[in-house]
Amino acid sequence: MDIRGAEAQTVCMPLELPSDAPTLLIRRSAFERAGLARTDIDARYNLTPEEFRVEGELIVIGPLYEEKALTDLVDQLEGLGLAYFDDYFEMSGNWPVWSRIFATERRE
Repeated sequence: MDIRGAEAQTVCMPLELPSDAPTLLIRRSAFERAGLARTDIDARYNLTPEEFRVEGELIVIGPLYEEKALTDLVDQLEGLGLAYFDDYFEMSGNWPVWSRIFATERRE
């Protein structure tokens, strides 16, 4: 097989979303465009490495157990000009534990 001129393909691993609390998914390009920094998010919400995951173009923040954490984060993103659904969205974490849900970026 001749691969000259072929674009490199990166394989992104799907990230499992927790079923016990809300999780925010954000496009990495939107995160960077807004000038956000992981250290600021980590410090503000006291996140562990498992609660701020990056895989390819997708950033997964959560689970967010503190009641106001999700609304505060959404307000921050909107204040920075990011658009719900186009740049980020939240998953409620309200599904049965016997169901596993994974997220990954869409590759075209």
